[in-house]
Amino acid sequence: MTVQKATNIVWHGGNVTKNDREKLLNQKGVVLWFTGLSGSGKSTVAREVERRLYEAGHLAYVLDGDNIRFGLNRNLGFSPEDRKENIRRIGEVAKLFADAGVITITAFISPYRADRDNARALLPKGEFFEIYVKCSVEECEKRDVKGLYKKARAGEIQEFTGISAPYEEPLTPELVLETAKETLEESTNKVINFLVAQGVIKQKGDIE
Repeated sequence: MTVQKATNIVWHGGNVTKNDREKLLNQKGVVLWFTGLSGSGKSTVAREVERRLYEAGHLAYVLDGDNIRFGLNRNLGFSPEDRKENIRRIGEVAKLFADAGVITITAFISPYRADRDNARALLPKGEFFEIYVKCSVEECEKRDVKGLYKKARAGEIQEFTGISAPYEEPLTPELVLETAKETLEESTNKVINFLVAQGVIKQKGDIE
C-alpha cells in the first residue's frame, strides 16, 4: 500500500449519502472491472454496455486505459511499478465514481492479480465485479487493432503484456466473457443480465 504522506487531514462526510444518490438515479453505484489482454475486446464491450445503460436511463461511465494515460496517469509508463500505480489510482477514482452512484466501468489490462485485489478491497462486498474478457494471445494478435503486437514482436515496445510481460488470469472473476466465441451483443447481454441479477439495475426489459 502507498504510504500516506499528507498529515493533519480529516475525511469530510457529505450531507447527501450514497443511498440518497442511488435512489435519485434508480441504480446501485458499483464498479465493473474489465480485465484482459490488449485486443481482447475490453473497451469495445465496455462502451456497448455503457451505451445500452444510457439508452435505458441509467448513468454509467467508462474509465478507459488509454484515455486515463492522457491525463491523470500521463506520468506513468509500463514498468511493473508504474502499472501498479496506474491501477492504484484508477481503483481510487472508480471508488469515488461508485460512491457518486455511477455504474463505473473500467477497461484496463490490469495484468496483476494483487493490483486487482487491492482495487476490490477499496469497496464494500457486492460493489466490485471483476469481469474477465478472456481471449487468447493468438486471437488478440490476429486482431492487432492497434498494431501493438507487431511492434512488441519487433522489440519496439518493451514490457508488453502477453509477449514480454506477464498476464495473471483472474482465478474467481464474477463474470467471464469469451469474445472469440461470442458476438458483441452476446457479451453485452451477459453483462446486462448480470447487473439485473445483482440488483444493480431493476428491469432487464428496459435495457433491450
